[in-house]
Amino acid sequence: MTELPFSEACERNKDPILEKLRVHFAGATRVLEIGSGTGQHALHFAAALPQLVWQTSEVPGQDEAVRARLAAHPLPNVRAPLALDVRGAWPAGPFDAIFSANTLHIMGWDGVRALFSGVGQCLAPGGVLAIYGPFNYGGRYTSDSNAAFDDWLRRRDPASGIRDHEAVDALARAAGLEPVADHAMPANNRLLVWVRAP
Repeated sequence: MTELPFSEACERNKDPILEKLRVHFAGATRVLEIGSGTGQHALHFAAALPQLVWQTSEVPGQDEAVRARLAAHPLPNVRAPLALDVRGAWPAGPFDAIFSANTLHIMGWDGVRALFSGVGQCLAPGGVLAIYGPFNYGGRYTSDSNAAFDDWLRRRDPASGIRDHEAVDALARAAGLEPVADHAMPANNRLLVWVRAP
């Protein structure tokens, strides 16, 4: 059997993220994951939270890894990935919750803006948005490792990079979302949570 694509970071952070999602997604049923990657998060969270219908998604043409993992470990409450370019058409909602991990620093700022605009369109009233990843605060890195990571990102792709919490929060507020939590997570990451007004 071919070895499935594997992310060590997903393996390390899946339980700390799950601990928070148990609380923030307690009232949710239908969840959209933006950027499902290897599918490790989708399977782990959906197995632990069987009341959720977990809709995976990936950039068009980059869904082989998540499809392979879902085929090898099918769960009744995990859906095959939608092709989702955040700058294009979004799936019909409404979703009760939207989750994304380690995506904002990979896409360009135009993509970050498009992501929040799309969330504003398909997140249900009272719905929850949870985004995991590294963030800067007050224009400053929270650790030397994040500074080094940002340098690596920008050398690889000048449009990418660790985002400022304040700028991201402004996009969320413009999309009709209010911040409800900012959790410290492993490896100098955060889990930012917003709720759309009922």
